[in-house]
Amino acid sequence: MKKFTVGILVALLAVSLVLSGCSQPSQPSTTEPKYKIGLVFDIGGRGDHSFNDSAYNGLVRLAEEFKGYIKDDPDNVNYGTEVELKYLEPKEGGQDREQLLRTLAEEGYDLIFGIGFMFTDPMINVAKDFPDTKFAIVDGSIEGLNEQSNIVCLNFKQNEGSFLVGAIAGLKTNTNKVGFVGGMQSTLIEQFEVGYKAGAMYVNPNLRQAGSILSQYIGTTGDAFKDPARGTEIASTFLNQGADIIYHASGASGAGVFQAVYDAYKNGKDVWAIGVDSDQGLVYKSSDDPEQQAIGDRILTSMLKRVDTSVYLTGKEFMEGQWKGGYRDFGLDVEGVGYAVNDYNRSLIEDVMPQVDELKQKIINGEIVVPTNNEELQTFQLP
Repeated sequence: MKKFTVGILVALLAVSLVLSGCSQPSQPSTTEPKYKIGLVFDIGGRGDHSFNDSAYNGLVRLAEEFKGYIKDDPDNVNYGTEVELKYLEPKEGGQDREQLLRTLAEEGYDLIFGIGFMFTDPMINVAKDFPDTKFAIVDGSIEGLNEQSNIVCLNFKQNEGSFLVGAIAGLKTNTNKVGFVGGMQSTLIEQFEVGYKAGAMYVNPNLRQAGSILSQYIGTTGDAFKDPARGTEIASTFLNQGADIIYHASGASGAGVFQAVYDAYKNGKDVWAIGVDSDQGLVYKSSDDPEQQAIGDRILTSMLKRVDTSVYLTGKEFMEGQWKGGYRDFGLDVEGVGYAVNDYNRSLIEDVMPQVDELKQKIINGEIVVPTNNEELQTFQLP
């Protein structure tokens, strides 16, 4: 890579800022990009304040660092013409996942992401037909891959991150009753649930009693990740049963959980929500809508699942000639998961942070092995 003088770099930065501030997208018409990277969101798409938005942030980071632009993006992300990035959103129910992957492959995209485990079969099918195209699936479980494969599965140890927010819930609850709202009932979301329960029980013996941790899933299909009304219904039931902290792993349905907590707070209850995937408290507090900001005040923390990091690193390594197929895990040891601390919630959780960070280090060191399913939870060693 060429080295620029400080003066030239500043000038280029100024130009890029001017371009990114234009009201209309300025799409390259004559310059062919060096790389084309595509991405298909999971159900819920942009604006879910969660999984998909985190993936989008990974694209933005790639555009900024590698002088690229996001095609047809309403936010007009444009830092140059060297990399073309594009995203698509599935229709209701997500039946067109495979077709969207195939569309990007046919359009010549070099690397294509599928965001979510529901892309497993569609990606297998499309990758076979486009052996020279690279594919990456977040939360994928595809057998038989190796470093020479044109597919990489990007997986997260969400059970580890959920253990930490479960510990926060266990240490902060006043009622000794907490809740979990899951999206689609699946082995993946079970990891969030089980990790949360393990962390809560580890630090609070009162939460080891039957009925002290309430748990329910919204549904059995992908649409469970975009049903905020059902999220509100379940969370309200938990709150009425005495839960004062509710963690959700339900995508856009989580907005309903937050609304239920906020409504209960307005009615005099000292209750809290825990977000997922991104720093949802910060997202809500950064809104221009006063009510959204107020909802953000009731988000205790969030379990960070750095989908943005996985998208960024995979794209970066591909463009730098370091592609490897197979499997890649993102856990606490590489900060692929964690819990959110920001200027708004620090005072709420700083009293328990030393204990939670000690647990984090024990997980990294292997002293605590967080369960991944309900069977393992039954034999989990508690202090």
